[in-house]
Amino acid sequence: MPLYPPIEPWSEELLEVGDGHRLHVEQCGKPDGLPVVFLHGGPGGGCSPEDRRFFDPDRYRIVLFDQRGAGRSLPLAEIEHNTTAQVLADIERIRQHLGIERWLVFGGSWGSTLGLLYAQAQPDRCLGLILRGIFLNRPEDVAWLYGHGTRRVFPDAWARLVEMIPPEERADLPAAYARRINGDDPELARKAATEWTRFEGICATLRPNPELLASFLEPVTAWHFARICTHYFSHGLFIEADQILARMDRITHLPAILIHGRYDMICAPDQAWALHRAWPGSELVWVPDAGHSASEPGTTAALVEACRRMAERLA
Repeated sequence: MPLYPPIEPWSEELLEVGDGHRLHVEQCGKPDGLPVVFLHGGPGGGCSPEDRRFFDPDRYRIVLFDQRGAGRSLPLAEIEHNTTAQVLADIERIRQHLGIERWLVFGGSWGSTLGLLYAQAQPDRCLGLILRGIFLNRPEDVAWLYGHGTRRVFPDAWARLVEMIPPEERADLPAAYARRINGDDPELARKAATEWTRFEGICATLRPNPELLASFLEPVTAWHFARICTHYFSHGLFIEADQILARMDRITHLPAILIHGRYDMICAPDQAWALHRAWPGSELVWVPDAGHSASEPGTTAALVEACRRMAERLA
């Protein structure tokens, strides 16, 4: 199934959430429809107009927001007072502000991590979950992404990623890059942000996608994304390493559709399998011809179909 036609928001605002942060929050679709909150990836990715189009606008009340420092939220790329706990509190603040009792949670990549954490913290506020590109943040998941995994599949891209980092700092690449991105040398910060984001863009799709990579490498976008992403990963996403699977008993009663590209090189597919095994009532959909990106045709179709079926289930 293709994306729904482009749609414009009927509500947009900058919501004050404290600590100097203001979040861009928008709503589109049917005002009295099934509420769904869209959690973007990254951390630091922000939302795009295409993200509205996974949902039938005649059935869903679609809520999208840019997380702290991302997208159209202010201050842009701010890492002070920007932690997972604070973003989770922001989600709940948005729900209360909009007067929504319960909503469907939709998230991909980092958004899947955030969706799981939010549901475990607020299970009574969730109708169900649709998650794509599962990331559990176990030690082996981080090691795959920034260690032994991606470098064996993309050795040329990996060599470029580590070229600017001395060997003694390579054991913790997010921290090494964070130091450079937040350092006093603006040219080095720009170069570091570009290289960090380039690697992510190369690994994101099954087949090379020059258009997607170019969007990743837009200089301002790259710096904003890399600054927040390295901030989070250099702090272990601000959660315990095995926290998500250890707390699955809190949400196994909720319906869930899990969607994962069979050849996802950013979020290794065994994470989707582990989550599915810990969630007996969940449905796991493997996309046989996709990597990590939600924009790959098979993944896009699976997400649209999941939203259609979930709307029928929750009607």
